[in-house]
Amino acid sequence: MSSASSTASHFMPFAATKIAAGVDSLYYFLLVASFISCVLVIGGLIWFAVQYRRKYEGQKTAYISHNTALEFLWSFIPFVIFMVVFVWGWIVYYQLRSMPENGLEVAVTAQKWNWTFTYKNGRKSQGTLTVPIGQDVKLIMTSSDVLHSFYVPAFRNKQDVVPGRYTALWFRAEHEGSYNLFCAEYCGDQHSGMLGKVNVVSREKFDEYLGTEPYKGLTPVEIGQKVYGGACIACHGLTVNDVKPLKLGPTFYMLFGRKESLADGSTVDVDEDYLRESIVNPNAKVVKGYDAGVMPTYAGQLDEDEIMGLIEFIKTVK
Repeated sequence: MSSASSTASHFMPFAATKIAAGVDSLYYFLLVASFISCVLVIGGLIWFAVQYRRKYEGQKTAYISHNTALEFLWSFIPFVIFMVVFVWGWIVYYQLRSMPENGLEVAVTAQKWNWTFTYKNGRKSQGTLTVPIGQDVKLIMTSSDVLHSFYVPAFRNKQDVVPGRYTALWFRAEHEGSYNLFCAEYCGDQHSGMLGKVNVVSREKFDEYLGTEPYKGLTPVEIGQKVYGGACIACHGLTVNDVKPLKLGPTFYMLFGRKESLADGSTVDVDEDYLRESIVNPNAKVVKGYDAGVMPTYAGQLDEDEIMGLIEFIKTVK
C-alpha cells in the first residue's frame, strides 16, 4: 500500500478516491444515527422499566396521558432521517454509475484465478493494473469462465464480471500508491488467491509505462517469474509440499525433465513442447490425481514471449 494509505485508520481502508470519501461520509452518518437511535430506544426502555416498575403488591399502573406532538415527532424525525439517507445514497450511487465520456479505457479479462488488463495500445499486464493519478479510468470487463467480481476496497467500488457479456466500472484515483484488488464473488477453490494490484502513478510514470515494452530489459526467466506471479501462483506451487489439497495444479518443483504420469494411464516427458501444450491446451494431457477442466486455457491470454519465459522459469525451479 502507498505511504498515503498508511495513514488510514484501522476502522476503514484508506479512501483513494473522492467517491470513496463520499461513501465513508454516508456510512459514518448511518453509524452515528443508528447509535443515537439505539441509545434513545434502549435507554428509554431501561428508564421506563425502572421509573414505572411495580414497587409493591397491588400497585396500580401509572396513568400516562396521550401526547399528539410527541407521537408525531417520533414518527416524523425517523422519516426525515430515512429520506436524507435515501437521497444521499442515491447521489453516491449515481456518481458511481455515471461513466466518464473521455476516460482511459482498459479491457479487463477475469479467469480462474487471475486478472488480465489490456490497454488501447495493446499492452497487457497480468495481475497489476497501472493507471495515472487524477484521471478517469473506465474498465470494460468480462470473464472467460465463471462469475467474478472486481473489488478495490480503497475505491469503495465493486462490479460483477460476467461470462458472455460486458460490465463496466470507473474510478478516479486521487492518491498515488499500490492498492489491493480482490475478487469479491466466490469463483472456485482458489478464490481467495485471486489477488491483484492497482498501481496509481504520476502522469509521467504512466506515459513511460505505457510507451515502453512490457518486459524491456528482462531476461526470459524474469519474464516467466512475473507471469507466474500474475497467472499461476494461485494453483501451482514452487516447493515439494505444494500439492493437493493445498494447490489445484502440480507443483513446479523439479518439474522440468521428469516423467509425468497422466490420468489416462500413459506417461509423458516434461519438456518444452509438453509445457507449452499444457499452457495453451491444458486438458490435452491431464496429470494423474488432478481434475480435467480446472485449468483454463491461456491461448490468446499470453503471448509467445510470456509462454517461453514461463517455460524457462519452470526450468529453474529446483
